[in-house]
Amino acid sequence: MHTFDYPQSRMLFDRACEVIPGGIYGHFSPAPLGQTAAFPFFAARAEGARFQDVDGNEFIDYMCAYGPMILGYAHRAVDDAFRNQLALADTVSIASPRMVELAELLVERVAAADWAFFAKNGADVTAYAVTIARAATGRRKIVAIRGGYHGTHPWMQAPGHHGIAEDDHRHCIRIPWNDFAALEHVVAEHEGDIAGFIATPYHHPTFGDSVLPAEGYWQNVEALLRKHGIVFILDDVRCGFRLHRGGSNERYGFHPDLICFCKALANGYPIAALVGTDALRTVTASVFHTGSYWFSAAPMAAAIATLQELDHVDAPRLLEIYGRKLNDGLIRIAKSHGFTLRVTGEPCMAYYRITDDESQMLHQRWCAECTRRGAYFAPHHNWFVSTAHSDADLQRTWDIADEAFRALKTAA
Repeated sequence: MHTFDYPQSRMLFDRACEVIPGGIYGHFSPAPLGQTAAFPFFAARAEGARFQDVDGNEFIDYMCAYGPMILGYAHRAVDDAFRNQLALADTVSIASPRMVELAELLVERVAAADWAFFAKNGADVTAYAVTIARAATGRRKIVAIRGGYHGTHPWMQAPGHHGIAEDDHRHCIRIPWNDFAALEHVVAEHEGDIAGFIATPYHHPTFGDSVLPAEGYWQNVEALLRKHGIVFILDDVRCGFRLHRGGSNERYGFHPDLICFCKALANGYPIAALVGTDALRTVTASVFHTGSYWFSAAPMAAAIATLQELDHVDAPRLLEIYGRKLNDGLIRIAKSHGFTLRVTGEPCMAYYRITDDESQMLHQRWCAECTRRGAYFAPHHNWFVSTAHSDADLQRTWDIADEAFRALKTAA
């Protein structure tokens, strides 16, 4: 099987380093990939479940732009909706009717939603949710899960990151995931001073296994927060509309006060949403939060088309079926070569880890070998599947994984 080279990517990266700090920044940075020589850095085009890099190599994409792509790249209905609205008006001095239509659609489909608010990034709406919780309660402290990620604002970043001051975390309390007793203890210790609790529907950190909620965890959390008047915030930025058409809380049977959506909302077009209950409507209207492009109409049209298409194809069901088939096949292939591949989290966005090497270097090498043969895997983050992935993609991916495991054994 042919392995890829990336001369144009390397040349572009060298140019980027001259004019962009780090060359490529944020979650697209090559640094977390480890075996960077095996990965492309710049894409030329994308369609369906695949993209081509600037060197002409084609990849079956299991990162899906780190989550935004759910229906496939260059999806006709979504792209047409975007272009049609763009031809009429996009960022204008007043709002678009598409904003009202999208809000109505979200309120109709999300049981916990009585209203919707739109921004651009997940961090926009998680930060807004926290501000609303503080305004609604008159309290200061926010409880979050240790290792959880809610964006890049200073209070959300892990302690020790560059530029983060100790005071940025003064009112953020981190507790272990699935530890209801820890939440009870924190609520008792800070009685009357906790504004909100924020968490993802299940724990999906980077560089670590995903962990589903324990039986009864969310129901106990919800009852405790209600009892103490603490605003319940669900960060559904990564999982939203993948696990359930109405939000991931419906998958696990609980009812938050605020839900943050982003990634899959518009199949790659830039938009985020915060939805909430009627009890928080008035205070939300009083909390100022805005951005230069937050009223852009074309991404709103794309979001409407995306949500409609997700319903049309019954996306959560398709994603789970494909994810289970992918995972079962990869586990079986790993075992046939004497390796143990651990798969955790929900099937449609699972985290993968070869357990035969605690340093994870073996897993990095396997992901690298797969990528340089045409299956784009990242070793530090959960993967994603889309409704555009096919059985042919699946078989090709298994063939690539099989040869990559064989390469690991040969190198050893």
